[in-house]
Amino acid sequence: MMKILVLNGPNINLLGKREPEIYGNNSYKALCEAVEKEAKALGVAVDIVQNNSEGELVTILQQADDVYDGVVFNPAAYTHYSIALLDTIKAIGIPVMEVHLSDIHKREDFRRHTVTTAACVGQVCGLGIDSYIVGMRKLYDYIF
Repeated sequence: MMKILVLNGPNINLLGKREPEIYGNNSYKALCEAVEKEAKALGVAVDIVQNNSEGELVTILQQADDVYDGVVFNPAAYTHYSIALLDTIKAIGIPVMEVHLSDIHKREDFRRHTVTTAACVGQVCGLGIDSYIVGMRKLYDYIF
């Protein structure tokens, strides 16, 4: 059975509380439930992890290489400046699909610049929780 890691960066655990006008009113629990439902529909196993630390995210991605077939990754603010995450995504042998809840290309100028996207097989943004659902489907199709 295909295994997908859904990895969330800083502050994603604050969904529903953090700037709901940008990120929506759904909670992190609702996000996890939607991801699990989609994984079941696709017939894949999924693990969902959230971490606020850049170094921990690097470690999680490194360890994912031997365990998962692919990663759906929301690097959050690290998208815009983390060379460490870019290098890690390039180094691991599994595809990574980047997702964002908001449309980062229509936000502040600094959010329009992405670093991590260059190493990913694609990016889905601006669909709220559905960014994860579409991202999982695109990753699934990419692998198969």
